[in-house]
Amino acid sequence: MDAAALHQTLQARFGDAIGTLESGMEPAIRVAPAAIVGVCTYLKTDPALGFDCLSNQSGVDYPARHEIEVVYHLISYRLRHACILKVGVPRDNPAMPSVAGVWRTAIWQEREIFDLLGVVFDGHPDLRRILLPEDWVGHPLRKDFVEPTEYHGISTKRESML
Repeated sequence: MDAAALHQTLQARFGDAIGTLESGMEPAIRVAPAAIVGVCTYLKTDPALGFDCLSNQSGVDYPARHEIEVVYHLISYRLRHACILKVGVPRDNPAMPSVAGVWRTAIWQEREIFDLLGVVFDGHPDLRRILLPEDWVGHPLRKDFVEPTEYHGISTKRESML
């Protein structure tokens, strides 16, 4: 199923919760944050769609748009098709439902997005930092992040070897 047909199918089922179809080399379907679990459950369980794999979930900071975008790359191995979903959440309160109940691979990927961008995934079974120490301040993949000069008395400066 191509992206346009999938977009029409989702709009017919979920109405206004499905936004635009972004064209390009890899078309993406915009989804409202509150609808993401229902949409993902449908994409996984409907036999005609069968998206059995969340191959990647990532986040992108867009300060000019005042949002953080969470991107889902889905694959159906059985039906040999793929799709991309995008969900925008506000930068000042980046929270949305977790899809860890749909695909268990989201557990690790949502923890990484939480750690590096600060998106809170409601309903996540173990939402805590995965790469940085628990007492780290800030989220390094935000474009306005300023790295501290030291952490617990240890310099974070990296001297050039050149």
